Amino acid sequence: MALNALQKQEVDSLSETFPTRRPVVESLEEKLYTPQKVLDHGFVRIIDYMGDDTAIVQAARVSYGKGTKQTSQDRGLIRYLMRHRHSTPFEMCEIKFHIKLPIFIARQWIRHRTANVNEYSARYSILSKEFYMPEPAQLGTQSKSNNQGRANVLQGAEAARVFELLKEDAERCYSHYEEMLNETADGNVIDENRQGLARELARMNLTMNMYTEWYWKIDLHNLFHFLSLRADSHAQYEIRAYADVMLEMVKEWVPYAYEAFEEYRLHGAHLSRTGIEIVSRALKGEKITQENSGLTPREWRELAALLPLEN
Repeated sequence: MALNALQKQEVDSLSETFPTRRPVVESLEEKLYTPQKVLDHGFVRIIDYMGDDTAIVQAARVSYGKGTKQTSQDRGLIRYLMRHRHSTPFEMCEIKFHIKLPIFIARQWIRHRTANVNEYSARYSILSKEFYMPEPAQLGTQSKSNNQGRANVLQGAEAARVFELLKEDAERCYSHYEEMLNETADGNVIDENRQGLARELARMNLTMNMYTEWYWKIDLHNLFHFLSLRADSHAQYEIRAYADVMLEMVKEWVPYAYEAFEEYRLHGAHLSRTGIEIVSRALKGEKITQENSGLTPREWRELAALLPLEN
């Protein structure tokens, strides 16, 4: 999780404070540039942000300055906007993160195409010898009911063998990577009598659990969408670990917006037309079963997971 020398130098150079007329969040200011540990070598740190809860209500009202409405009215408006999916005011807030993460999670993460991204270039620089090793509790077998999920945790010799393979493959591939480059990550030439392969080619032999880094800037509306999917209990553990850390940062940044997001999106649920009809029928005392519900067995199971319906 440690920052490298250049990153530490960057933090030191930005430690000076500057006067500003724009809204700032004091608790977030204290966290700027400070890495929050994720997984074994990863981190998330806030580089910059723009706007706060006030920016959301000002955009909704197209007004200027603080104090135009009471705090309770601001909170109520933000909840209304979230409840009725009026997304534009939330787009007035933006935040920029520096994230260090395993490459296989970065490839999943980049599916969210509503952010600005600049990734560490392995064509230009040499990747550090850091690779993700999961905790024993995360070595799950393939789920038979979910092609994207895990089932039982591997135990004993089988788990030990997996760890051995992961470490052995990552270290061997990185050793070959340095050999092909004829250079180490700290810039030392391995053999003065030969030339190394181009960095853009040598990198292709690395394993997917190597760490990469990027700057990731996104507006609050799209960040909420990302977090609603990646902080969900069904999301892959590794990306969920990052989302959980980011949730805490957003909670400090825009507490009213976070409260509304948590209420209506993160822990809320969307009901289909048929789902609403089922709730209405149940409230009238009708006994609802999958057979008379109008839902497929899968839809019924999903609804039953939200509501106390008969299985």
